Amino acid sequence: MHALIIDDDDDIRWVLKRVLRAEGLEVSEAGTLAEAMDTLAGNEIGLVFLDVYLPDGNGMQWLDAHHLDMPVVVLTAESTFDHAVQAFKHGAIEYLPKPFDLNEVRALVTRLRPRTTSKAAMKPAQQANTVLIGRSPAMQQLFRTLGRVAASDLTVLITGESGTGKEMVARALHEQSPRANKPFVAINTAAIPADLLESELFGHERGAFTGADKARAGRFEQADGGTLFLDEIGDMPLALQAKLLRVLEEGRVQRIGGNQPRPVNVRLLAATHQDLPNKIRRNEFREDLYYRLNVIPVHIPPLRERKDDIRELAQFLLDQSARELNMQPPILLDDAIAQLEKHTWPGNVRELKNVMRRLAVLTPGASITLSDVALALGQARLADEEETISEAITRCTRNYLMQLGYAKATNLYHYVLEQVEPPLLRLALEQCNGNQLRVAEMLGLNRNTVRKLLRKYGIDPQDYRP
Repeated sequence: MHALIIDDDDDIRWVLKRVLRAEGLEVSEAGTLAEAMDTLAGNEIGLVFLDVYLPDGNGMQWLDAHHLDMPVVVLTAESTFDHAVQAFKHGAIEYLPKPFDLNEVRALVTRLRPRTTSKAAMKPAQQANTVLIGRSPAMQQLFRTLGRVAASDLTVLITGESGTGKEMVARALHEQSPRANKPFVAINTAAIPADLLESELFGHERGAFTGADKARAGRFEQADGGTLFLDEIGDMPLALQAKLLRVLEEGRVQRIGGNQPRPVNVRLLAATHQDLPNKIRRNEFREDLYYRLNVIPVHIPPLRERKDDIRELAQFLLDQSARELNMQPPILLDDAIAQLEKHTWPGNVRELKNVMRRLAVLTPGASITLSDVALALGQARLADEEETISEAITRCTRNYLMQLGYAKATNLYHYVLEQVEPPLLRLALEQCNGNQLRVAEMLGLNRNTVRKLLRKYGIDPQDYRP
């Protein structure tokens, strides 16, 4: 197979040429689109590697105009989801962000070598409003998957921890789909009581139940022609799962109290932070619905597993917060970024967004320092300084509240007690060699109270005896 590399960077062409020749390919080079046209006219090219920004034009626009009858791999330094989608929509068969992994290039050649697939006609990409950011390998793989399925009507199941951005991914898929000019309707199935969820999804007729003083279209009808996003699908009651499955299979919805099914045309996207296969084993989720939803599985990795993305994400979210507040964004110093990268981010991107908003508002100077970040993360002092018990409890409780994001804290008093009591009991048992009477005296509690607490937390005093 004969490959053509179109890139104005000599180093990129040199590296690619070596890898491709080692894989047994004949290789030609071009530094401009004009040179590429001459090479294509005089050779039988079977594979093209195309840069986006070239001295005499935009590679993707050129690709769209010339309808090349061979696989095209787009090379770009702008590793965003929007660029990935545009590459696929303009007819590329693959997308490689710079700097690329040479092993990935070798695997790509192996996959494409037997192919002679021509480019299908694609309509121009629409401008996305939702921004997905990430240079890490995991996010780049996610962008590729989303880019391939965005233009289809395939059902996508988005999984990931709370705060990773599952709704953002769903919105991005909608904005890059042929349904972009139609409604995007989102509903969190965990946030609506089970007895109201059926009406929310399927609608109801007047008089269907007490309080139904007028007919109301459900979310399926509201999303007709567009996209319906069902967030936290794992919390949907089993009885309602059966009705949802029927709507998906028949493409019709029947309002509560109605007798006339209504056709609906929606693309369904679903998301959950739960382990659905495990819920299936516990008979808490229908297996047939799972397979109906899981046509294209998409997993969003937690932020702690893609720390390479924190610098770019933090800067973007800081600039965004400053724009919303109509203020000049402070400068994010390197030591502040290093402190952000050390954090485990249990609240994921949602937590990072809240922290950057807090920094945009509260940073006293023109730049954000390590100490500013420590305070924004709820760290009263840095790790190498002394911290009182009160400060430690305040810091940890504040972090817990930050992890909740926009959720409402409940039973906070009992939650804090349950976090403090077990380690306090264990420390006292260590100091008293498991003697419960001495533990009671040390803690200032009744001996029976100590016994109850030990039973409550499953702590065996025998484990602490010499």
